Amino acid sequence: MTTKTVLLVEDNADDELLARKAFANMDFPHEVVVARDGEGALAYLYGSKGPTGVPGASHPLVVLLDLNLPGISGLEVLKQIRLDARTKLFPVVVLSSSLQERDLVRSYSLGANSYIRKPVDFTEFEETVRQLASYWLLRNQVPPDRGYV
Repeated sequence: MTTKTVLLVEDNADDELLARKAFANMDFPHEVVVARDGEGALAYLYGSKGPTGVPGASHPLVVLLDLNLPGISGLEVLKQIRLDARTKLFPVVVLSSSLQERDLVRSYSLGANSYIRKPVDFTEFEETVRQLASYWLLRNQVPPDRGYV
């Protein structure tokens, strides 16, 4: 079985730790790559030159994207992912603490595959991440070309 990669774009160390813990309890091969801001996410996906640069070496099966990031926002990252032919079909799940309806609507209008509000309870947060990983890494089918046209 090949290793499945998750790109977790998260600036909160506690949320990162809980997500890593949830992934560690899964019984299938995977790698969690963490970008702590939007710039890091774009650098991972496209290389250091951004969307017009060289694609990253590894392509995640799912991007778990926080919206409230330092520097480049999660919404801008989502927009860049959907504008680039190499990444436009990547599954992107917004995982945010935002309760703002405009964030929900904007995420979907920019092409998010799902919008999940982060649970406040640590146990519930861990279970939510586990369920997301189970669905997106084990059950979801991705196009064989991984989004390239």
